[in-house]
Amino acid sequence: MFKNHVEKKIKIIIETLDFLYPNPVSSLYYINEFTLLVAILLTARSKEKEVNKITKHLFKKMKTPQEVIQHSINDIKNSIKHVGLYNKKSKNIYDLSILLMEKYHGIIPKNISELESFPGVGHKTASVFLSFVSKKRVFPIDTHIYRMMIRWGLSSGKNIKQTEKDAKIVFKKMNNWKKLHLQIIFYGKEYSPSQKWNLKKDIIYQKLINLDIEKKLNLN
Repeated sequence: MFKNHVEKKIKIIIETLDFLYPNPVSSLYYINEFTLLVAILLTARSKEKEVNKITKHLFKKMKTPQEVIQHSINDIKNSIKHVGLYNKKSKNIYDLSILLMEKYHGIIPKNISELESFPGVGHKTASVFLSFVSKKRVFPIDTHIYRMMIRWGLSSGKNIKQTEKDAKIVFKKMNNWKKLHLQIIFYGKEYSPSQKWNLKKDIIYQKLINLDIEKKLNLN
């Protein structure tokens, strides 16, 4: 019964997301794999819209690790000073550029463990990067997806790691996790925000409530 109920939930979620966002495309601005990694790194505690404003100028002069190390950390800092944690991020961008040049000949590895060892690149950043550039089945969990998994009753929400495991299990039959990842983020921002959440406008939440009511009625 429980398994069947979860499958019904997933069907509702997927069908609604496919209707609302049939062809989701990330708005994150980047030129190549290196600028993609930098852009993802910059979005930590910063809005994508603000990051895009900065990177459109930043990537004109620093679009490869070779170009980055020709500048000082202060140069990078001045270029990204309008994003959160810019002091730390500027050093991380410089340090990971050095590492890329010295150890990887400027080529970004596609191994998640290696990526996570880079300055400023945690599990989420590495997962998002791989979802863009490789065919590996990764399911990055950001704040929006974490929130949706809890609201949809698909995860206990104890921590990000557990939520990622739960997502991979419940959506295991989905072939395109990158598409689903973007769909859930778009949906979370538009219909189910963390603040000023209007339950009546949250289409999926309303459908899942009705499904739960139906389940209880069938049990009684």
